Amino acid sequence: MNVNTTSIETLIDTTYDSVEGYRKAGETAKSPELKRILSEQAAKRQKTLDTLNAELTRLGGNLVTKGTATGGLHRLWMDLTDLFANGDKVAVERVEEGEDYLAGKFEEALKATDLDPTTRSVIQTALGEVREGERLTDRLEEQYD
Repeated sequence: MNVNTTSIETLIDTTYDSVEGYRKAGETAKSPELKRILSEQAAKRQKTLDTLNAELTRLGGNLVTKGTATGGLHRLWMDLTDLFANGDKVAVERVEEGEDYLAGKFEEALKATDLDPTTRSVIQTALGEVREGERLTDRLEEQYD
């Protein structure tokens, strides 16, 4: 495996966890507006995941169809279901933490100096999409504060 494949697979794992987290959060949120926002964000994140999987396929790898079992983001997302029992505010805070974690993973991947130019471009584009999610969750956190 090379740095390109390894980087993309790692990002796919955490992005998959993000998709699942948004889906679960959308299903368990109490506020109809928050449900809608989280469901829309899950769909956007799924598109990011599809783009990353397409790049992995281009590199000769196999599609990743599940997230990590032990990743930090996974644990944050799994906690969301329980957190909604404590209200939407706490859940929004957790979603925001998950976005920060995910952005950090993408930023770390871009530090590799030997990334293929196409792979680097895909990761940069995906990071832009993650940062949009970060800005959204920052606004949600302010709204529910």
